[in-house]
Amino acid sequence: MKSYSLLLFVLLSSLYCATSSALTSDAFIQCLNAQYSEHPAPISQVIYTPKNSSYNSVLAFSIQNLRFASSSRTKPAVIVTPVHESQIQTVLYCAKKHNIQIRIRAGGHDFEGLSYSTVSPIEFVMIDMINFRSVDVDVASGTAWVGSGASFGELYYRIAEKSSTYGFPGGFWATVCTGGLIGGGGYGTLKRKYGLAADNVIDARFMDVNGRILDKESMGEDLFWAIRGGIASNFGIVIAWKVRLVDVPKIVTVFAVRQTLEQNGTALLHKWQTVAPKLDRDLYLRTSITAVTQDGIRTVQITFEALFLGGADRLLLLMKESFPELGLVTKDCMEMPWIKSALFFAGGSAFTLGESIEVLLNRSAIPRQYLKGKSDYVKVPIPIEGLEGIWERYFQVDDGAIVIDMSPYGGKMYEFSESALPYPHRAGNLYMMFIGVMWDANTTMEEQNKRLDFSRSLYSYLGSYVSKNPRGAYVNYVDLDLGVGTSYKEASKWGTKYFKDNFKRLVQVKTAVDPHNFFKHEQSIPTFTKISDM
Repeated sequence: MKSYSLLLFVLLSSLYCATSSALTSDAFIQCLNAQYSEHPAPISQVIYTPKNSSYNSVLAFSIQNLRFASSSRTKPAVIVTPVHESQIQTVLYCAKKHNIQIRIRAGGHDFEGLSYSTVSPIEFVMIDMINFRSVDVDVASGTAWVGSGASFGELYYRIAEKSSTYGFPGGFWATVCTGGLIGGGGYGTLKRKYGLAADNVIDARFMDVNGRILDKESMGEDLFWAIRGGIASNFGIVIAWKVRLVDVPKIVTVFAVRQTLEQNGTALLHKWQTVAPKLDRDLYLRTSITAVTQDGIRTVQITFEALFLGGADRLLLLMKESFPELGLVTKDCMEMPWIKSALFFAGGSAFTLGESIEVLLNRSAIPRQYLKGKSDYVKVPIPIEGLEGIWERYFQVDDGAIVIDMSPYGGKMYEFSESALPYPHRAGNLYMMFIGVMWDANTTMEEQNKRLDFSRSLYSYLGSYVSKNPRGAYVNYVDLDLGVGTSYKEASKWGTKYFKDNFKRLVQVKTAVDPHNFFKHEQSIPTFTKISDM
């Protein structure tokens, strides 16, 4: 009898919550229609609920991590795809009025799916910025205004339309959008020459919690600092960024050289750790490490992948002087315009160099993945025995199940202080490490959990070889394993890993501009609730 009563209570509670949720979202939509009634274009045209036949396709279009496409995560009660700033202002007003949380999605690449789902069963509205994707390039001033919903493929393409000698130090993957990546710092092949994407933002069009539209001058120094690396959606909504374009030569050179353990790969990687950060800043040389099977033998393959801002002849001379062990030769090198190099790095094997650059405009060109990612920073070279310990663990999972990417520092990255922007990982770091485990739609739940456990085990193993006190992490590779919570004490566990000493300043800015913590998620910047914390 007690079991029956408990079951009845749970069922009635669930029914009440579902009914209450539906009533709240209905009232929210009524508020939107009422507040926007005087505008010529009805806001109903950009509102989607689960009752709409197009809801699922709108939601799924920008879910880049398929791990959350059909998971038990809570999905938005309402999706709004605004086409005008006034519609965003209306959403903010009605969400606050009806006490509904919002999430903001630009490209949907966030590793934990927090822009379009929640871990806890709460009702929320998703603002999808996909229609704010204009790119206005001004060659005369060497600047561009780019909407937060524009992808880097679109930005690179529009720059190339106007100039063959301008580029931008944005991300690798063409489908990643500027709103999220720049808001968390953002790095790519030009970081050793020009720094992060956020280092090259000179203005912004930003909407605060009260719906005010601000620029650099009107928002003030602290908020402008915070949104360039502190995850802008913690503080409001970026409508557009004004970015500084950077000089690139008419011809650049790329290469990808692959070596296995049997081809002296371990020694090469060990040497790379000290060479790559000291190379000429025109040369970006990263590594990507996977397990493969060749002739029936499992091994580890290390890909040395590079962009050089210049021709092959000079590149060969630099490599001969700095890293002759790699054995780079002329046939390995491919010369091309900078925009073509964007294809080379834009999404693994998704693009080929022979394709038209129009493919950079295709938001569906890169296959989507099931992914769990983690990050680390390395200050002291991992010794040979440490690398060999990684290889032993690689053989515990299937080929293609794990990748480690190592992205070198040095050059311009060493010229910024840790507090210049919220992104603190500057001088003293040899390279950043990304650890990712992947699977496909046919992978069993048991195997998925095995790979997730493996990523955590490998992360634990690497603890002896990476940054400490705190152990650093890259906020754009958001990792809920680091902790969740809304209080300052809870958030400090992961906040200091992402931002180091900048975390407290970010909380101070948050408390000033969003004192009621309206913009929040499982790992957002909290507010101070006690004066003693400040």
